[in-house]
Amino acid sequence: MGYNRAGAAGGKPGRAWRGARRSDGATPDLRGGPGVRLLNRMKVSFTAKEYARLLELVYLGLGVTGAQSDDPQSMPERYAGVTQKTLALAETFGCADLVEVDAAGQFFPSAKLEEGPAREKLEKFVGDSFWAELASRLAERDLRAELGATKISDELAAEEIEKLEQLEDGYWREFETNGVDHVQVLRGGHG
Repeated sequence: MGYNRAGAAGGKPGRAWRGARRSDGATPDLRGGPGVRLLNRMKVSFTAKEYARLLELVYLGLGVTGAQSDDPQSMPERYAGVTQKTLALAETFGCADLVEVDAAGQFFPSAKLEEGPAREKLEKFVGDSFWAELASRLAERDLRAELGATKISDELAAEEIEKLEQLEDGYWREFETNGVDHVQVLRGGHG
């Protein structure tokens, strides 16, 4: 568990709002305040280029959730339906080359989508996340060792936050210069 850096309705359903105006002539608030019922459907327009970008976003989102196109079981249930709906429209939007369908009728990103610009973005995200997490965890480990086992609270004082940032900065300098070449694991593994 990491340290916490301190400092650092009801109402009756309304009718669909489309075309409706308030008494002052303004369009109703779309934020869905009390008594406002938002539409269950929406219409959007995309160019083929915009839809291709949307597919890239879907691919990126699925990558972040751990879903893998070669393993349908890895698809988070929460996103399965909306993913299928989005991918199913690829042919309609002129992007059939970015989506494939399997024998069961399930849609998934094609190799072209997986190997395109979104792959670069996903790899950069994964790399950046790795280095940030490694520097942060090592700095937290070092700070815990320095503070000792008597540190009860996860809240850090200002001077502890400053020390943690100094430790992180030191790890960042090391990793930017040497990557993992100087990292050794003293127990377990092959280090």
